[in-house]
Amino acid sequence: MSQVTRNDFTFTILDEIEAKYPELVELVLGSESIDNNEKQYWFDILPSMTDEQIDRLFNILMTERKQLEELNLKYQEEIKTLNEKHLIQWQSLQSQKAKEKIAQAEKEDTAKDDAQNALNMLGWI
Repeated sequence: MSQVTRNDFTFTILDEIEAKYPELVELVLGSESIDNNEKQYWFDILPSMTDEQIDRLFNILMTERKQLEELNLKYQEEIKTLNEKHLIQWQSLQSQKAKEKIAQAEKEDTAKDDAQNALNMLGWI
């Protein structure tokens, strides 16, 4: 028997099960739909299961894994699209703020007006 610890939970798995069904063991350990006690239950009853039952369990867990991977990819694409959209909005907002700062600075900058007034007083313009 071996002890396998995942996410602060220690599972007890027969050596023969680990040797005979390593991929199934990983599927059970990695399943998101089975809690830790249920995982241990599956490890405990695996020796008494028929080959057909084991194949069915394997297929169910493999289907779960594939569907979760597909969902993950789908949502990664959606997140990427949203991030790009928000980046464009953010850049637009930053550009608008920069324009407002420039306009405010120009409004507060009297040097141009002072130079114009000085030239007018000298009669150059």
